[in-house]
Amino acid sequence: MAALTPISRKPLSLVLPTVAGSGAVLGLFVGTANGSGLLGIIIGGALVAALAYVLTQFLDNEKMGRWITLALVAVLGLFFAGIPGFVLGLLAGWFYGWFIYWMYEGRYRARLQPYLTSGQVLWHYAFRVICGAIFTFLITPILVVLPLSFNAQDFFTFTPEMLRFDPEGYSLKHYRDFFTNNEWQRSFKNSLIIAPIATVISVSLGTLAAIGLSQSHVPGRRAIMAMLISPMIVPLIISATGMFFFYSSIGNFLEGTLGMNKNFVGYIKVVLAHAVLGVPFVIITVTATLVGFDRSLTRAAANMGADPVTTFFRVQMPLILPGVISGGLFAFITSFDEVVVVLFVGSASQKTLPWQMFTGLREQISPTILAVATILVVISIALLTTVELLRRRSERLRGMSPA
Repeated sequence: MAALTPISRKPLSLVLPTVAGSGAVLGLFVGTANGSGLLGIIIGGALVAALAYVLTQFLDNEKMGRWITLALVAVLGLFFAGIPGFVLGLLAGWFYGWFIYWMYEGRYRARLQPYLTSGQVLWHYAFRVICGAIFTFLITPILVVLPLSFNAQDFFTFTPEMLRFDPEGYSLKHYRDFFTNNEWQRSFKNSLIIAPIATVISVSLGTLAAIGLSQSHVPGRRAIMAMLISPMIVPLIISATGMFFFYSSIGNFLEGTLGMNKNFVGYIKVVLAHAVLGVPFVIITVTATLVGFDRSLTRAAANMGADPVTTFFRVQMPLILPGVISGGLFAFITSFDEVVVVLFVGSASQKTLPWQMFTGLREQISPTILAVATILVVISIALLTTVELLRRRSERLRGMSPA
């Protein structure tokens, strides 16, 4: 890496406190892990500030300075925490080697408007740091679960072999148990049956409701909207209790009067209950898509002789389709991950994957839960990525963002 051309070197009175603060953050985590967070903050801030002073005042070669920082922090990590500390030290060393020169050379202003004040620049980066901290706070529990799912032992904690990165400490045994165990596979199949059907019902009803409520002439549409999205607002335990009594009456009617199979009726009740939970998500996403919809297109189609059904499928649906699919994905995730309602409404024959996970935690503490949780996280990430891509496509179709 060639040395970068400096923009404008900043005074040490700005650089040192900033890099010391970043070092204190790392010291907080390291010190807490070793029994003293306050001592970690002091040592971390002092070491990084001293390193920044030496690199900027006595070493003109930025490339060499970065390599020195990388090697120094990695060696410290290896000394205090072994191989895991060495890996984390490499990452921290790369970051501090870049951050020190990024501050000292004034590159943090390179992509900002030159007329911004120091306070505005500070808020620009402070806002991003706050967002990153919140994201880290939310994502850390998930990052802990993922490696634990490869534990070779039946524990919910990291074993010494895992911490040493010993291959003997890792295994796919929990994933094999998930794909070969009849209880897990039956619950997984139930989720794959219930969630798609509930999603189709949610999308159909929610899309029609959103289109109807988007019309300005509909009386009391705000009150109707509030009632339709109430399942998303009301505490789930209250909704589940109400659904229990409501669908019990429906189940008695279907079984006693119509003579339907009890197991089949159980699936109907769970599907309808999950569809109710998914409708609000579809209504909200489709309504948001309809905000930028050009009503003159439907009037033009009517003037050309198209009936309302043709207008909907040929003109309106292609433009709101990203919102419809996004709402469907949210409805699918809601149904696939839901456990409270199915406990009230369903029976053992309709045991879904979250229900089986709940049972595994309450009754037998099965480590297979970690593997299942990892699979669900991967599925959720794939679905949310799809939602984001559809959102961007919807904005492009409505002319809200460049192609």
